[in-house]
Amino acid sequence: MGDFSCESAEKTMEWMKAIADMLGRFKHLLDAHVTNFFKDKLWETVDEDWIEHLRSGPVEDFLAIPCGLVQEHWPETLKEFVKNVKSLALPRDPKSPVQIFPYFRATELGTVLSQGMNQKKKHEVEVLSALVSAIAVSVGATTVIDVGSGQGYLAQVLSFMHHLSVIALDASAHHASVTSSRAERIRKHFMSQLRKSQNENKVLEGPRTITRQVFSSDALTVLLKSIADQSSADGKHTGSPSVLAGLHACGDLSANMLRTFVESEHVKAVACIGCCYNLLTDESSEKPNSCCFPMSKGGKSFDFPLGRSARDLGCQSEERWRSFTKEAALQNFQLHTFRAALQLILGKHFGPILVSTPSIGRQGKALRRKINRRAFSSLLVRDEGNSQELLDREPHQLAAEPSDFEATTHPPDRGSWCDSGSCGQFSQFKEFCEAGLGRLGIESSNDIDFLETWQEIKPYMDLIGPYWALRASFGPLVETYILLDRLLFLQEQGDELQVKLVPLFDPLLSPRNVAIIALKK
Repeated sequence: MGDFSCESAEKTMEWMKAIADMLGRFKHLLDAHVTNFFKDKLWETVDEDWIEHLRSGPVEDFLAIPCGLVQEHWPETLKEFVKNVKSLALPRDPKSPVQIFPYFRATELGTVLSQGMNQKKKHEVEVLSALVSAIAVSVGATTVIDVGSGQGYLAQVLSFMHHLSVIALDASAHHASVTSSRAERIRKHFMSQLRKSQNENKVLEGPRTITRQVFSSDALTVLLKSIADQSSADGKHTGSPSVLAGLHACGDLSANMLRTFVESEHVKAVACIGCCYNLLTDESSEKPNSCCFPMSKGGKSFDFPLGRSARDLGCQSEERWRSFTKEAALQNFQLHTFRAALQLILGKHFGPILVSTPSIGRQGKALRRKINRRAFSSLLVRDEGNSQELLDREPHQLAAEPSDFEATTHPPDRGSWCDSGSCGQFSQFKEFCEAGLGRLGIESSNDIDFLETWQEIKPYMDLIGPYWALRASFGPLVETYILLDRLLFLQEQGDELQVKLVPLFDPLLSPRNVAIIALKK
């Protein structure tokens, strides 16, 4: 992180300025979309010396770029680029409990409360629930509003484990139903335990659910006031301050939580981890008052917009790239190549559709699953004696086996799928394109020469991996810039707020792991 810090508004501004200067020099990479790789010849926008060194080296070399790792044989300018990007990004290693918040201690969830959670969600809820509980004690709050509560995992742990009054707020009525049903099952379990301990007088209440779309901080503030007024009318926690909590509150929701914290007298603290930065309402919106990026006056003064493609990079994970196997990465680049080639076809044959920025959904992942199933079937035929062992393997492990698929795509010299122009690869490409066209309502593809497109892109296919890695290296930097803007917005409110930007979760489990914590003194 060099000499940068965010201990004051001035220091945060300095850090943001340094990031803006760095990103500004490579705006062509930020604003590009890999979908247009072949259509716009995006490899020509990258230093020719860089791309040739990355192209000729092992795949593992450029997979390490988003992690800030360099190779000695690279050009000095490339090494400097990778190191500078890494040095400007916010560190992601989680802090010790003492550094996060006084009296904060995470406790492992039991099987009842963690039922239905995967390892990632369990880790997140364990840590954030403990933090919110400590914050509530610090500000004297007994009510927590879980904003964007989803299926209510955090709300239920705060309610049954930390004994807080919790309101689970979500836009989905289905989520509210799931939250209430799950909470009732948990309540019955704990009530049974209380009866066994002859402590039947204790009352357990699960989280109260509210289904509401929140499009602005004004709407959230009004809702919180109505909740406080209702609590006063019911004689529950009259005048008690509230804490806002958000576990990966999507898009504008995180920004509106911070504004509501500043504007509402009922909210004394907030703990928020954001996500989905591509969905933020920016300054290009027709409603300037609803702008959620940039939030701060300082951020606006830089006049450095980040478009949707750039903000989408903020969700790239250094840890994900670090954990990529070569086989999984090559398969990923293959799908990027197929999609970019389809975009080229759309430009040639279906211009009006291309203007509308077509989306073909999760067609790439569907094809990848189909390829893995084929590899799996091939392995079963070859080795029926080990069929049970194969059944126990994950799809990405199957792709790493020496199946017919890999034999045609991984030549022995470099291991890059695109070095082999096999008919098997072309067949998968054609299948992908036909399925994608079908998703767009284009049923007939008889007039399209898929082989011609395949031959056209073939000389450049092995550039898409290096290009994507270079672009992905900006991910942590973009997210850092957005988080610093939110922090600066709070710092600009004056000394009456105590604010922190803290990595909470293990980034290998939860890459969006930085929390904004703020209290009114």
